[in-house]
Amino acid sequence: MNASLRTPDERFAGLPGWPYAPCYLDIDGLRLHYVDEGPAQAEVTALCLHGQPTWSYLYRRMLPLFTAAGLRVVAPDFFGFGRSDKPEDEGWYSFARHRDTLLQFVEKLDLKSVLLVVQDWGGLVGLTLPLAAPERFTRLLVMNTGLGTGTVTPGFLKWRAYANAHPDLAIGSLMQRGCPHLTAAEAAAYDAPFPDARYKAGVRAFPKLVPDHEDAPGAAISRDALAFWRERWSGAAFMAIGLQDPVLGEATMRPLHASIHGIAPALEVAQAGHFVQEWGEPIATAALHHFGLT
Repeated sequence: MNASLRTPDERFAGLPGWPYAPCYLDIDGLRLHYVDEGPAQAEVTALCLHGQPTWSYLYRRMLPLFTAAGLRVVAPDFFGFGRSDKPEDEGWYSFARHRDTLLQFVEKLDLKSVLLVVQDWGGLVGLTLPLAAPERFTRLLVMNTGLGTGTVTPGFLKWRAYANAHPDLAIGSLMQRGCPHLTAAEAAAYDAPFPDARYKAGVRAFPKLVPDHEDAPGAAISRDALAFWRERWSGAAFMAIGLQDPVLGEATMRPLHASIHGIAPALEVAQAGHFVQEWGEPIATAALHHFGLT
């Protein structure tokens, strides 16, 4: 089995805005971390999926609004991120493996009436999940993401080149540049999962996994997912767009919006960048109102 690292628990002590107890699930011999808040028998479960290079901490501004509305909130960390185990070999990470992990996660927790909440890689993988279990998903909240159908933008290529040139990516500093309202302690919380560069194999791997040509791993199932959202989706859907995002901003989100059947008009968040959850309170409020959950 591939060697993996586990971030020491003390790295996560006293993080601002994050009082939540960790939960763990064994998947294929590795420990996956998730947060599980709100009533276990809630009518609706929000499945909140983060992207690269963040972790479930990204949802701390939205999670309390969801639970206050009576939802159960489940927010896992991808392997390689947050409190989840971190295989050291970059070659271990793949689109299929991350998708299968999430499918197992949903199945093991038997999640139903799911509000799928996605951004960045959370959407690249998460938007393909209803193909496998459409009966489990009833609502969608989508933010600054896309489907990896095999075409990438110049903005993404710049980001991938930057990520490749910085194998020990300074994640807290990156987050502060994109989210200037973060405190130093909040920025440090994004560094918490990664004591040193050895823990960042997943951070390094993810940009290389975005399907960038027609036959790339994940591209075919992403095209199938696009057809699903256009033709088979019958649930409610809401989109928020961080307009300051140079990688997955309005130019990417508008075509995605046009491809989701029955979606509400998009909420434009003028100040928000790529990590749009950092402006998440009004988004959560608007989405809950749209879904009739307030």
